[in-house]
Amino acid sequence: MVDNSAMHGTDRTVAMTPVEFGARQWRRGRLLLAAAGALMLAWSPAAAQGINFDLVRSTGAENANCLLDAEGTVSVTPHEEAEVMKIDVKGMPPNTTFDVFVIQLPNGPFGMSWYQGDIQTNSRGVGHAVFLGRFNIETFIVAPGPGPAPVVHTDPFPDAATNPATAPVHTYHVGLWFDSSDAASAAGCPATVTPFNGEHNAGIQALSTKQFPNTQGPLSQLQ
Repeated sequence: MVDNSAMHGTDRTVAMTPVEFGARQWRRGRLLLAAAGALMLAWSPAAAQGINFDLVRSTGAENANCLLDAEGTVSVTPHEEAEVMKIDVKGMPPNTTFDVFVIQLPNGPFGMSWYQGDIQTNSRGVGHAVFLGRFNIETFIVAPGPGPAPVVHTDPFPDAATNPATAPVHTYHVGLWFDSSDAASAAGCPATVTPFNGEHNAGIQALSTKQFPNTQGPLSQLQ
């Protein structure tokens, strides 16, 4: 009901029943919760800014004086429970497949290494790929103890039948390998065979993040 005692003055008061008052407070509460939720989302880790860094010619490519124009860029963007890593390369051999790894060390012996997938270049030596995973300061490999492992490949680098025990080891670097030693040789690089593809018969490393210190790889920049 409306109180008319101040209708002709500068103030106007409205008397509400307890039910009406409670409904108004409930609506105000919903608005406050919505505002608080928006603030939390704006400041959540999922809304954090991503990182960008370069890929440079690997030590092996430099020592062999090959892949003179090869380079790449990487962007990592957080999305809820995981990150999206986009890799673009150019100046690479045309129509060639490269294998992407997240690695402990940018140069040999490379340490713990995690296979992500492939990049296929086009006729102009340009390639692009997108990977979804954990690519931030929490990226690591751990094996609390040894155990049996499947032996799928036996040549030229046989699979291990058991794993070594290791405490958590962070892997903050990125590297790209030729998918075959023949492709590396065709590009003027050494025909060395390495285990860095799905069948363990890859070529040498082509690009890496070796411009960063061994224990300060670029993925550690994303908190």
